[in-house]
Amino acid sequence: MKELTFYLPVFLIVTANVFYNICAKSIPETVNPFLSLLVTYLMSALVTFILLFVTGLDENFTDALKKLNWSSVILGISVVALEFGYITAYRVGWNISICSVVANIALAILLVPIGILFYKEVITMNQLIGIILCMAGLFFINQ
Repeated sequence: MKELTFYLPVFLIVTANVFYNICAKSIPETVNPFLSLLVTYLMSALVTFILLFVTGLDENFTDALKKLNWSSVILGISVVALEFGYITAYRVGWNISICSVVANIALAILLVPIGILFYKEVITMNQLIGIILCMAGLFFINQ
């Protein structure tokens, strides 16, 4: 059961990312990307609002809001930039089969020093070899 709870979030991320990239690639080029994102966020707000009430809060809403910090605001800005980046990448000709691979490998490589410096994570030799292989993969994908 512990393995299920460990891998289930990653399965959810991968599944959601498949739909995410298909949808980002499928937005008509004639549609303003920010209008599309507005509709996306209105739907996201609705789903989030429903899930907030389904899962409930352990405290009143005002007390819960007071616990938030800067990260929720910056996350919102980051999500808009991320989604606009994918929409734009697909519109300028990136293939759905390559764009996400390149972006996610580059992201993973950039997060390694962040994890080490700010979160005191330790990289094992096997992980270092994997990182080097990812970097080699980026080189070959872009040739």
